[in-house]
Amino acid sequence: MPDDRSDQAARPSPDALLVKARAETRGRLKIFLGAAPGVGKTYEMLVSGRAKLADGVDVVVGVVETHGRKETQALLDGFSTIPRAKVQYKGHTLEEMDLDAILARKPDLVLVDELAHTNAEGSRHPKRYLDVKELLDRGIDVYTTLNIQHVESLNDVVSQITRIRVRETVPDSVIDLADDIEIIDLTPDDLIKRLHDGKVYVPKTAERALSNYFTPGNLTALRELALRKTAQRVDDQLVSHMQAHAISGPWAAGERVLVSIDQHPRSASLVRYATRMASRLRAPWSAVYIETNQSVSLTEEQRDTIAATLRLAERLGGEALTLPGAGVAEELLRHASANNVTHIVVGSPVKAPWRQWFQHSPVDELIRRAGGISVHVISGNEKGGNAGRGVKPAPALPAFNIKAYVLATIYVAAALAFSTVLDQVLDVRNLALVFLMAVLTSAVLHGLRPALYSCILGALAFNFFFLPPRFTLTIRDPESVVAFFFFIGVAVIASNLTATVQRQAAAARQRARTTEDLYLFSRKLASTGTLDDVLWATAFQIASMLKVRVVLLLPEGGTIAVKAGYPPDDTLDDADIAAARWAWEHNHAAGRGADTLPGAKRLYVPLRTGRTAVGVIGLDSDRRDGPLFTPEQQRLLDALADQAALAIERIQLVADVDRAKLAAEADRLRSALLTSISHDLKTPLAAILGAAGTLRDYFGSMPVEDRNDLLATIIDESERLNRFIANLLDMTKIESGAMEPNDGLHYPGDIAGSALRRAAKILEGHEAQMIMPADLPMVRVDPVLFEQALFNLLDNAAKYAPEGSAIRIEGFVDAGNVVIQIADEGPGIPPPDLTRVFDTFYRVRKRDQVRAGTGLGLSICRGFIEAMGGTIDAGNRKDRCGAVFTIRLPEADDIPKLDELK
Repeated sequence: MPDDRSDQAARPSPDALLVKARAETRGRLKIFLGAAPGVGKTYEMLVSGRAKLADGVDVVVGVVETHGRKETQALLDGFSTIPRAKVQYKGHTLEEMDLDAILARKPDLVLVDELAHTNAEGSRHPKRYLDVKELLDRGIDVYTTLNIQHVESLNDVVSQITRIRVRETVPDSVIDLADDIEIIDLTPDDLIKRLHDGKVYVPKTAERALSNYFTPGNLTALRELALRKTAQRVDDQLVSHMQAHAISGPWAAGERVLVSIDQHPRSASLVRYATRMASRLRAPWSAVYIETNQSVSLTEEQRDTIAATLRLAERLGGEALTLPGAGVAEELLRHASANNVTHIVVGSPVKAPWRQWFQHSPVDELIRRAGGISVHVISGNEKGGNAGRGVKPAPALPAFNIKAYVLATIYVAAALAFSTVLDQVLDVRNLALVFLMAVLTSAVLHGLRPALYSCILGALAFNFFFLPPRFTLTIRDPESVVAFFFFIGVAVIASNLTATVQRQAAAARQRARTTEDLYLFSRKLASTGTLDDVLWATAFQIASMLKVRVVLLLPEGGTIAVKAGYPPDDTLDDADIAAARWAWEHNHAAGRGADTLPGAKRLYVPLRTGRTAVGVIGLDSDRRDGPLFTPEQQRLLDALADQAALAIERIQLVADVDRAKLAAEADRLRSALLTSISHDLKTPLAAILGAAGTLRDYFGSMPVEDRNDLLATIIDESERLNRFIANLLDMTKIESGAMEPNDGLHYPGDIAGSALRRAAKILEGHEAQMIMPADLPMVRVDPVLFEQALFNLLDNAAKYAPEGSAIRIEGFVDAGNVVIQIADEGPGIPPPDLTRVFDTFYRVRKRDQVRAGTGLGLSICRGFIEAMGGTIDAGNRKDRCGAVFTIRLPEADDIPKLDELK
């Protein structure tokens, strides 16, 4: 019968074939990857494009940036270039790659420079790499360029090296999408020489680059990153090729380390050895446990050793795997061949020498069949290889169950009674099958030990009642002796096999229940958005699954404090506080049942992630002494704690990001405020000081008209300064939440007229129009705040509307709301700015004739209107050029109209 596993090893990997099939349905992507600007990526891309052009391939230039380099510009001659699309952005015309034109042209190959480029607003995709992905999906090949500092996963590393944060990045999935990566490499000395020669930047820019970014150390580090990233991608392609073509390997183009672990305590030292080897080779590594049929008979302590060793491998940066297999050596070699492993680390055989005469150890078989894979046989250190958690396990529940033995006795008694009836018609050897049925029933329902008990009891009953001479334990007939011993042998073997299957089924059911509980717990954690919800869900889940009392402690003010518990309990005595603090500080278990501070009431286990400890779990039960958990329960606790730690870290990282955003926004507002104050305070103060100084020095000799003009200047600029300070105070009230409108019933026309009279000087040179119907309903507003909002809108209109144009205030009723509109005849608001004009300190790009402002007026309008229960929107007029601001205030049913009051 052929070996199914050998057949599977000779078949291509379905996943690899699927990846290959997907690649055949799209265009091919080639990335010219460089360590820094100026190494010649664009030049090499154009050279490769010209070679394709000479071969008759339809090649077009989508976008190529020459940066004024003559040799690069010369290479563009002869290419068909797609004209760039023009995009309007904030009053400027930008040029971007015309994706639609390329798709309509449908060439064989497109040259696209600067893959990490950010497209202008209004483009189809925000990033150029998304344009490239669409081209590939349409079956068009793409050549593109990229610098290593733009790769997303390396962004932090590059920032640490160069102290410059790169904002434009490309996801690593785009690198994985590349069919070919060509590294464009220059030594640091050659690149620095190109900078000095002016072949990269203009002289002033090159001088700054040489002193900051393009230092020999930076360039060497970036060069290594580029080479390693390329090597990693090539290694992945090699593994995919081997899996797709069923090549067993290994092809030692790159190093990979695999360590085999088992239940022996020295496995932890093997993992540490593999870590050191992988570090020396700078290679990826993994730890694998092969789960065979013999794994079912492992003790809880041995299972705990395996779980702890796999966790150790994950903490040391390796990949932890558990693989089912018929044999250890066979499965290890299959996995190694499929993943191009070049080194296998195993422990030396632990079997007694006499047993090796009858059965070869997996190590011998591994060495004999390894082929080109290097096998490292390590003795290991049992004492120094402990990977345990420092917590003593509680003894498992006693296996003896009197009920099972009583039932086994009943099964044998029933078999005896049934056999007595059948004794009249059946041969004695067939009666043994009836007793065998009782043994199998005990094995299926109660396990191995009750089955062996029923085996012995059934054998004695079979001998005493049915083997001649009957009613004695003596066996006279040699044939009956053979039948008796064969019955015992068959019963023992059958009960052992049946009990093994029963144990496996019970373990599978328990594993399925645990997996389901862990899955539901992970879903619950994924859906929580606050730290309190995560802590409560964690405490409840651990308490319900392990039947313990739980407290959760998190760092606070340099120490740790109780944050949640189930059932709620925040009282800790001195011993517990000391144990909890020690567990937090040393990242190791302490307290009840642990090696450290065992006198505490609770067991304290740190919540750890791959980065650090995020908290501590305190656990207690009704049992007052001894360890809390069996090894199986400890493994379950580890799984729950790992999920909880990741959820807590996720919440904390989100909070850190929010705080960073708030800090960045505060810095932006502070910078904008300082900039605004420096201008909007300085300008009126300068005018006031100049006018006052002139009056002081030349008052007697100055004509009356000139004195009046200077006094008017002082008054106007003082009013302007007063408005600015008032705006700052109003903005402070809004942002602090101290805004409390003094509402009352008021006619909007009266307040609008007051705002127009107040803004008379500002509106000089404009035609002010007010259209307020006499029957317009009254609104419930604060008249001071409402007038200030209208004044700010009039001030904004006067700034942007040309002289001689009309500014109109109009009121009407729409859908139960009183609507007030302020419209001007200025240039209008650019569509991208419509949603941002109400942001604090934000101003639409100014033209030369527009007076300076703070960017606070419209933000204050929104704050005032929303505080009074209304809304305000910005838009553009449809009948002509100009902006229009629409205020909507709710109309109350009990508010009388003006004519009714008369």
